[in-house]
Amino acid sequence: MAQWRGRRRSRNVIDNRGTRYRGSGGGGLAILPIILRLFGLRGLLIVGVIVAGIFFFGGSNSVQSVLGLLMGGGGQPTAVQGEIPPGTEDDAELAAVILADTEEVWGAVFVEAGQTYPEPSLVLFSDATPSTCGFASAAMGPFYCPPDQRIFIDLRFYDELSRMGAGDGDFAQAYVLAHEVGHHVQNVLGILDQANAQQRGVRQSEANAVQVRVELMADCLAGMWTARADARFNLLEPGDLEEAMAAAEAVGDDTIQRRGQGRIVPDSFTHGSAQQRQRWFMRGYENPTISSCDTFGADRL
Repeated sequence: MAQWRGRRRSRNVIDNRGTRYRGSGGGGLAILPIILRLFGLRGLLIVGVIVAGIFFFGGSNSVQSVLGLLMGGGGQPTAVQGEIPPGTEDDAELAAVILADTEEVWGAVFVEAGQTYPEPSLVLFSDATPSTCGFASAAMGPFYCPPDQRIFIDLRFYDELSRMGAGDGDFAQAYVLAHEVGHHVQNVLGILDQANAQQRGVRQSEANAVQVRVELMADCLAGMWTARADARFNLLEPGDLEEAMAAAEAVGDDTIQRRGQGRIVPDSFTHGSAQQRQRWFMRGYENPTISSCDTFGADRL
């Protein structure tokens, strides 16, 4: 990625890295921080799967109760000030620059369509954070909350992404954030509401298939942003697209399942295979229009 230090940073970054949340009930063992220290974000992925299931069946209040217990109490979590995780300053600055670039590119895209682009906010957090979508942990990885119009990320996710085989290049980080901004674009265009409507009252495998199309479209929009940002800022350096491809492979459902459980269960995919994620990113890069990213109209993913 072209030199980013010293470039404009977005003003829509909320830096909560020094804030920790603990259960207010008192007396509980802070399990979540222990898991993080012992196993890193890889171990927390297990917690994330459990929490996601609780959210699906019990809603956000159930998630808050469980996370309160995991973090050392039985009541609603309360904020306490702690230390900013060391080694995250460069990543925080890069994230603010990437977000600024997405604002300019998507702002121009929306102007072309005669619309105004409502800029999302980026929340940097450590371990866990509250949102309108529920109390979320780092185990869930980066996520976008539509009611908040906010993207949430624990920057230490990038260390885990590197250990998963994505390398430690800065464009892998750009790909991750561009993907989440893609969800914001989907939200503004009403696509997320349409997808949610399709997922109601259907079998889990069918709901998963809808979610795969949502995620692959976000990958495609990330590729679209990449092409337009490169034309606008001369963004790319040799090897950047390879970094994006490596990141897409690392977070493919088949890659994660093969690594975690030794077998692949396609019906449980929620983000798409590594090959699908790579293909749709490149489709957006090579044909940088929103219409090219219509996964819902595609016969082949």
